[in-house]
Amino acid sequence: MVEKNKNLEEILSFNKKFVEDKEYEAFGTTKYPDKKMVVVSCMDTRLTELLPKAMNVRNGDAKFIKNAGGVIVHPFGSAMRSIIVCVYEFDVKEVYIVGHFHCGMSGIDPSKTIQKMIDRGISKETIDTLSNAGIKVNKWLYGFDSVEISLIESVEKVRNHPLMPKDVAVHGLLIDPKTGALFLRINGWDAVEAYEESLREQGK
Repeated sequence: MVEKNKNLEEILSFNKKFVEDKEYEAFGTTKYPDKKMVVVSCMDTRLTELLPKAMNVRNGDAKFIKNAGGVIVHPFGSAMRSIIVCVYEFDVKEVYIVGHFHCGMSGIDPSKTIQKMIDRGISKETIDTLSNAGIKVNKWLYGFDSVEISLIESVEKVRNHPLMPKDVAVHGLLIDPKTGALFLRINGWDAVEAYEESLREQGK
């Protein structure tokens, strides 16, 4: 029998008091990010509060997109779609892609994950069927060997996307999940300035 934890009960109980006490008033803002930025980061639990604090980003300042590894996996996947929506619908001017050291997606072994699926009741036939349909589960689950290379590749996917305007800065940073120290790897304004310079040279 599945052992249930009490998270749901505690959340609902807390929320009832949260609303009754009007604690939500401290978080009042609009759907438009005040700092005109969107942050793509990893779902790592160490970054939940640390990353916004380290970036001096408060409620209402930015849009946040999180996934395993903080990567842009596919140029037309959900993360990229969210970025595009941020740019055109919410007037975002900067994209911050933030990877972190000691990421769980670095060097992940998909075969072990697949074995855990089988142990939990997913049949091998299901995995084989997906593979035969063109969905390579091994490749789909694989993370990356180098967080720095992954960061660079994600920045390039966003910057060079056919629907991304050239005047949006796409930055690449790494964060230390212990100290919150940020390390700039790619300054997106460099590419924007280069684009503007090329326009000036063309007389546009």
